[in-house]
Amino acid sequence: MANDNIALMAHLFRRAGFGAPRDVLEEYVAKGYEATVEELLYPENQPEVDIDLMERYMPEYGHGQAVDSNQMAWMFRMINTRRQLQEKVTLFWHGILCTGYAKTDHARMCALNVDLYRSKGFGSVKELLMELSKDATMVFYLDNVVSHKDAPNENYGRELLELFSLGVGMDGRSNYTEDDVKAAGRAFTGWGLQPVLPVFPYCHQDWKFRYDATDHDDSVKTFLGETGRFNGEDIVAIVMKRPATARFIARHLYNFFVADEPQVPNWKDTPPRDVEAIKTLEKALVDNNFEIRPVLRLLFNADFFKNARFAKVKNPVEVVVGTLRLVKDHTEVKPGFHPVSQLAVYMGQELMNPPSVEGWHTGPAWIDSGTLVERINFVTEQVGNLDLPGIKLIVERMSKDTTTMSPGEFVDGCLDLIGPLDVSDKTRNVLIEHANSFGELRRATEEDRVRFARYVAQMLQLIGATAEYQYA
Repeated sequence: MANDNIALMAHLFRRAGFGAPRDVLEEYVAKGYEATVEELLYPENQPEVDIDLMERYMPEYGHGQAVDSNQMAWMFRMINTRRQLQEKVTLFWHGILCTGYAKTDHARMCALNVDLYRSKGFGSVKELLMELSKDATMVFYLDNVVSHKDAPNENYGRELLELFSLGVGMDGRSNYTEDDVKAAGRAFTGWGLQPVLPVFPYCHQDWKFRYDATDHDDSVKTFLGETGRFNGEDIVAIVMKRPATARFIARHLYNFFVADEPQVPNWKDTPPRDVEAIKTLEKALVDNNFEIRPVLRLLFNADFFKNARFAKVKNPVEVVVGTLRLVKDHTEVKPGFHPVSQLAVYMGQELMNPPSVEGWHTGPAWIDSGTLVERINFVTEQVGNLDLPGIKLIVERMSKDTTTMSPGEFVDGCLDLIGPLDVSDKTRNVLIEHANSFGELRRATEEDRVRFARYVAQMLQLIGATAEYQYA
């Protein structure tokens, strides 16, 4: 089995999922790369995670009132699902079309908002934006619930243009004006929520969207050069016709799945990292009526994707979920999962509660002195635990041959089985220098193998502490 096939499959699973241990990679290499892409693109053909287990063992999740209970459920799903790309696409949209618990104070509605991206994320961007405009969580989060015919609120109209579709600008030009924002705000008047019982003493009730025609501004509006008695649906339809929307979505897809781009606020004046790749994705979006599934098929099979290995800093969820999938821990509901599910928060990414409607800044912005310590401490604790099934498998692979192993072979073997992970010559030399301190790396007797297993765990910990481990 060619090592490059393994490396390419590992790359695919890091980007289209959260990574996979060696036995899973070998299973999919046998199926073939293109066949694996197709399987990932149709998650509905794979069994769903039994989230009922969360309710059985953690009754508080069934009520859905606490944000951390919902975060736990999503993390458990990401760790254990066979529908990896579905969860990755859900995370993709969650970081763009943002709502958050800090504003809504309604954890269940935040979870239902995430369910929207899970169910619609592979489909039409136009349909997704239409559904988003009626999503009760978003209606509350961006204040459309208080937008009225005689007092329109511009928040949703503004963010629809700035952060959800067009972007501020491209190629140095603005994509819309303040008058366009005001027109969009007027078009979405009347898009509110049904009345609900008060939280006290009745607890939170689910919010439901309500369109009130009597509270809608039905006057003539001019938006992005078009004039008419526009409603919210018309605004979304007009936005979807603009070339800037294809560019904006293409850059987000590239930034999330391929390689780190500059931060979104810079996109007006900063050209894409790979202009030709962005043009390819733009054309694919337009040609496929903004359906995401065929665009992802093109992306994962493109050379610009296959050649972009380790070109992205892992986000905190990828660090936590990817490491747990590697070591095969928390594959069942068991005590101790709550603190694990909160680790991404300490690394700078709290699911269902992004810092603002802009979402999280990505790439190198994920790393600072505090979050790096959290990342390293978590990874080294996991990969150094010889009781975990995934680490046992790595040790077994490393121990198959009974001959004495050279320090270089030892380091390369560990790098291969934890990834395969590419490291610089400087990093590799440091790892080999440490391996030299182990003395002879023998595997002939049971005593040798016990000692050898400890050396493997130590080396995996050192690798987990490298800069290279932070890249996907």
